[in-house]
Amino acid sequence: MHQEKIAEVIQEVKKVVVGQDKMVNRLLIGLFTNGHILLEGVPGLAKTLTVNTLAKVLHLDFNRIQFTPDLLPSDLIGTMIYNQQTANFEVKKGPIFANVILADEVNRSPAKVQSALLEAMQEKQVTIGETTFSLDRPFLVLATQNPVDQEGTYPLPEAQVDRFMMKVHIDYPSKADELEVMRRMSNMQYSSEVKAILSKQDIFDIRNEINTIKLAEPLENYIIELVFATRFPQQYGLKDEAKYIMFGVSPRASINLNLAAKAIAYMDGRDYVLPEDIKEIAEDVLNHRILLNYEAEADGVDTRSLVRTLLEKVPINKAVTLK
Repeated sequence: MHQEKIAEVIQEVKKVVVGQDKMVNRLLIGLFTNGHILLEGVPGLAKTLTVNTLAKVLHLDFNRIQFTPDLLPSDLIGTMIYNQQTANFEVKKGPIFANVILADEVNRSPAKVQSALLEAMQEKQVTIGETTFSLDRPFLVLATQNPVDQEGTYPLPEAQVDRFMMKVHIDYPSKADELEVMRRMSNMQYSSEVKAILSKQDIFDIRNEINTIKLAEPLENYIIELVFATRFPQQYGLKDEAKYIMFGVSPRASINLNLAAKAIAYMDGRDYVLPEDIKEIAEDVLNHRILLNYEAEADGVDTRSLVRTLLEKVPINKAVTLK
């Protein structure tokens, strides 16, 4: 079992990154369950630094891609270049060919670029010219969105956002954490060097171990109940919430909630899932999959608060009627 090494990874990342324990935890869950993560937070919250540091500690190739309005799909996946010496076209691979990709401000680029990224995420391969190339394994995309300054952006369509395992909201650090950040970063001799703890093979082994974590049938049913509560809220006594929900979550939600809960149990050193594991991760897995109407926006209701209400009102021991 690799739990001790995972604890070492977290401690190594903390040498550089202060106060972003939740973000590190969610990134590891995504990596260990083969899921991609959407990060949302204002600039300056160490999103890039955290991802870069984690890639170094995991001994993975890392590329950061700044999404801009003039970015082209070929800038992402690569293109064919004519070689005058050989009189042939040769493939020049793009930055997508790495283990960890940070797609910075993914909503800054138009739909065709977003589609190229999302296709690579789904298929784990890209086609350049007439040749198809498999992407390196493990392959993890961490995309960021800036929740402010929406002018000139291209919001990801709901159907494409659904391809991300989790949407994680990054908050401001505490006063103590920000004081430590200020002290570190104002020291011009500060070194952010870290050592590699895990190898690629370790990551594949961890995935196999997470696959053996037990999820009892009542908890499987609880996941189904949470999912169906977003689709048919009135059947669960959520009359006030029902008027805000336009569409509930897709089947990807139940799959990813299952995987993420197992990952949390594994990282806590257990071989079984507790109800608390599901509740801990539910907000991040469900919040971007619920589509609200304009009335919700007018009343200041967001999906995160809606998920918290679901967790309070949907009972764990409710019988599931399978149809």
